[in-house]
Amino acid sequence: MSPPLEWYNLPQGTKSLSLVVQDIDAPDPNGPIVPWVIWVVTNIPPTLKGLPEGFSGKGEELGGDDAHLKEGNNDEKVPGWRGPKMPSHGHRFEFRLFALDDELNLGNKVTKDKLLEAVEGHVLGEAVLIAMS
Repeated sequence: MSPPLEWYNLPQGTKSLSLVVQDIDAPDPNGPIVPWVIWVVTNIPPTLKGLPEGFSGKGEELGGDDAHLKEGNNDEKVPGWRGPKMPSHGHRFEFRLFALDDELNLGNKVTKDKLLEAVEGHVLGEAVLIAMS
C-alpha cells in the first residue's frame, strides 16, 4: 500500500509535480547495488497538497483537472506502487518530488528514465525524503 505523503511551499510557477520512489539499497544478484524503482507518478496537480495512504491505483477517482495524474511503471514493469519484500533490514527508500514549470507528456508507458529525461530544464524545485526500513 502506498504511504501517505504531504508537501508544502511549492515554488512560484509550479504547473505539475512528479514523484519517483526507489529503494536505493536494492541488491542486484548479478552486480552492484542498483536502485529499485517502487513508484513513479507524474502530472500531479499543484493544487494537491499530498497523496493519501493507499492512493496508488485510485488516481482515476480524482476526476476533473486531477485526471491528468498518471502512475508509471515500476521495476516490476507494472504501473503503481510495488513496495519491496525486504530480504534484509536497513534499506533506504528515496522519495524525490519535482516541482515543474509544465505538465509532462510521456505517452502511455511512463518510466523513471523517461520521467527524469523529461524533467530536465523544467525543474523549479526538488525535495528528497529518505526513509529507512
